[in-house]
Amino acid sequence: MKLKVIVHEAEEGGYWAEVPSIPGCATQGESFEELLQNLYEAVEGCLAVDVPPGQINERDRVLEIAV
Repeated sequence: MKLKVIVHEAEEGGYWAEVPSIPGCATQGESFEELLQNLYEAVEGCLAVDVPPGQINERDRVLEIAV
């Protein structure tokens, strides 16, 4: 899976980034390398949402896939 990320230079130094296709998914870093590392963690965290048990019945299946 490929995601577009918008990287901004922060006024106070460093960088911050947002992932438009995942609302609310944003992160920051003091260096560009730190920003990239934080981006992977932010995307993983935003996509790792548990499904509440009340939304699943006995005929449903819950799968985890790698993208």
